Amino acid sequence: MGRNGTMNDAKINSNYLQEEIEIKWYVPEGFTPFKDYQLCFMQDGDDYFQMGRVATLSDQLHAEVEIEPTIFVGIHYQDKYDRQDKYHPNGKKNNDYIQFLVKEALPFVEDALHITPVKRALIGDSLAGTLAFIVASQFPDTFDIVIMQSPYVNEKVLTQAEHVNNFSNLEVFHSIGTEETEVHTTSGEVSDFLTPNRTLNQLLEGKLNTYQYDEFTGNHTWKYWQKDLKKILIEMLG
Repeated sequence: MGRNGTMNDAKINSNYLQEEIEIKWYVPEGFTPFKDYQLCFMQDGDDYFQMGRVATLSDQLHAEVEIEPTIFVGIHYQDKYDRQDKYHPNGKKNNDYIQFLVKEALPFVEDALHITPVKRALIGDSLAGTLAFIVASQFPDTFDIVIMQSPYVNEKVLTQAEHVNNFSNLEVFHSIGTEETEVHTTSGEVSDFLTPNRTLNQLLEGKLNTYQYDEFTGNHTWKYWQKDLKKILIEMLG
């Protein structure tokens, strides 16, 4: 089955991370440089393209004019330990990865496509959702939209959320599964994701420009994240 849009990729030699990182982006049919587009950055990029079927959703939602013209950008990780180091709020490469994302990856893609986005979004699942929230709340003048599906929430995230007045302009979608009470993490621990996500919800409720919170019946897997993705993209990028 052919695609309406086009997938491209490039590699960046990151000064912050001291490694080469591949970036992929999917532009909608009829893409024209210098026009108005939204830019949606996805950590766990290959997962969103493969298990989330983002390219298929992009074709469908653009054809049906359900979302504004949007370019989806994916950045992936080397392995689960590399992901932990970069995405976890206390990861040893977390600060460097955030600098890479904001100061290297973002301008690289915008320069390559010759666009100045009308809105910039960050989307992620689990630790990638945590990262989306941390980055956007630290750089609220750079990013406009956060989509976090079943994010990992610890004290560092809750402390950041207490400063909500500094990023109240953000539009945030936040979901968690009611069965996410025993999630097996990369560190080998079994964690309750539901309770701290409810605490995060209490900190953010009513204090953001746009905030949608959803508790779905399900667990910490792509089976449920993918099922809700179409609806989420329409709500946040429409």
